[in-house]
Amino acid sequence: MMIQKQKTLAKEFTLSGKGLHTSCVVTAVFKPAPENHGFKFKRVDLDSQLIIEADANLVGDTSRGTVVEKDGARLSTIEHAMAALVGMDLDNVLIEIDNEEMPIMDGSARPFVEAIEAAGVVEQNAERVCFEIKEKIVYRDPKTGSELIALPDDDYRVNAMIAFDSSVLSNQFAALDSMADFAREIAPCRTFVFLRELEFLLQHNLVKGGDLDNAIVIMDRQVSQEELDRLADLFNHKRVEVQKDSGILNNLDLQFENECARHKLLDVIGDLALAGVRIKGRIIATKPGHGVNTQFAKLLKKEYQNSKRNQIPGYDPEIQPVMDVNQIKEALPHRFPFLLVDKITEITDDSIIGVKNVTVNEPFFAGHFPEEPVMPGVLLIEAMAQCGGLYVLHSKKEKYSTYFIRVDNVKFRRKVVPGDTLIFKITLTSPIRRGIANMKGLCYVGKTLVAEGEFMAQIVKN
Repeated sequence: MMIQKQKTLAKEFTLSGKGLHTSCVVTAVFKPAPENHGFKFKRVDLDSQLIIEADANLVGDTSRGTVVEKDGARLSTIEHAMAALVGMDLDNVLIEIDNEEMPIMDGSARPFVEAIEAAGVVEQNAERVCFEIKEKIVYRDPKTGSELIALPDDDYRVNAMIAFDSSVLSNQFAALDSMADFAREIAPCRTFVFLRELEFLLQHNLVKGGDLDNAIVIMDRQVSQEELDRLADLFNHKRVEVQKDSGILNNLDLQFENECARHKLLDVIGDLALAGVRIKGRIIATKPGHGVNTQFAKLLKKEYQNSKRNQIPGYDPEIQPVMDVNQIKEALPHRFPFLLVDKITEITDDSIIGVKNVTVNEPFFAGHFPEEPVMPGVLLIEAMAQCGGLYVLHSKKEKYSTYFIRVDNVKFRRKVVPGDTLIFKITLTSPIRRGIANMKGLCYVGKTLVAEGEFMAQIVKN
């Protein structure tokens, strides 16, 4: 499989407009971001300059769009911008915004896409991380009948089916078989609203920034021209009529016969971006909405994190290590014959991968089954513990030590002999609190798990 690299913007760009529900004038500056940054929003209007990650676990409301919240601050209606970022094949972007809602623009993702096309996209050095769907994943909402399914596929593809109890808009289907077609086939599709919803929103002081030109208004009941005139006046819009053949207002023409289903597909892409990882699989969304979309994004995020924990780490000796043995000696107090990690090949937010080459010259082979050398299991546990210590200590600027105070659920599954290359994967199982770290350790030879255990360590400042 061809390795894909991460991408960011070639240069920054700015978009301004009204927020749909607040009517606030918003300016959003989209900026290039470094590798492994992801998509993040920075509330530059706040004294704290708070950064809110595009994370499904931060979703606070989905009643009239997708809202992310953190430390008392919120940002709403992010789904169209998120869809554009994914649809334009980006991975790392910082969006500086000066209010609590993204601009609605024309109700589609097209303004964001056109701005990205003008700014340009550049490839970065880091490899793109994908969540490859290996088996069926399902989320259902029994109350609404909504269902989202992820299935294995060789690319990211999305199908969306909508169904409404309406003579004007009943059942529609849309499909996107390649993200290369997003800009042309999906991005221009505008949001839609039924007249009954519009009246409710107006009565509850919402859609204050709405405009009849940034949504398809569907007339699902008979309405007098006098009432339509009143509606147009509320939005400071010229007088409108109903298109008798389509049942929508004549202020705009549909760009596709199934534009409503295509917009729902757009929303699915934007909301699933909150899973925080590029998806490789087919998404089938039946009656999607922001609530079920973001719940499914949480499920995908959880499944991806579980797959990372259970993924067998690879080892390529050609790749430059993150830490060589000299750097390891600076972090750990261990020395011959008890320094049992040769290099660290990877450190992520919650895990570390280390390597030890086992040779016949190891001093313990002189006394541990010398006629048939076998590495003592207790030293496998010690080696994993040292890797865990390196994970805890690697970001500390001052001198700290780790002391392991508990080891549980240790299993030895195969003997380790001279010539084996040990690969250790240590994963944080819960956030570090009060100087206590809980970790799960796995030790492999090739693809074979040879030992495992659970560790609790205390972190002490020297």
